Amino acid sequence: MVSGGKFNAELVLDKHETFIEAEFKINGQAGLICDRSLDPFDFPVTIDKKVVFKYGEEEKELSDEILLITRDTTSIDLGQLMYEYIVLEVPMRKLHPRFRDEEAEDENEEGKVIYSSSTDENDSEEEQIDPRWEQLKKLK
Repeated sequence: MVSGGKFNAELVLDKHETFIEAEFKINGQAGLICDRSLDPFDFPVTIDKKVVFKYGEEEKELSDEILLITRDTTSIDLGQLMYEYIVLEVPMRKLHPRFRDEEAEDENEEGKVIYSSSTDENDSEEEQIDPRWEQLKKLK
């Protein structure tokens, strides 16, 4: 849950004959509470989204990017869309920045494999072969 924040929102509406295109650019800091220490912290948010409002017979949401509105609609509540975009940017696990480095180290130690490629040309293929496969090769 977002407990506050400061945001700058830029909205460009491009009206066409059959639809209205809205482009949102939202930048700012969301005020969050750390799940581990309950300390408040600011989480940076940068959002670029486009929404198309098409004219139809009834108001409904076709998808996340396409909304139907009637031709006699006089106003559109864009504040709710901005709020939803900000909330969707907040991570499920909210950790204060001082814990993020520790969390990354813990994940690496818990058996997650980090890919690294060897560029040493002295390594021969025979040294990299598992000894069990070597025994199977002798059966040929």
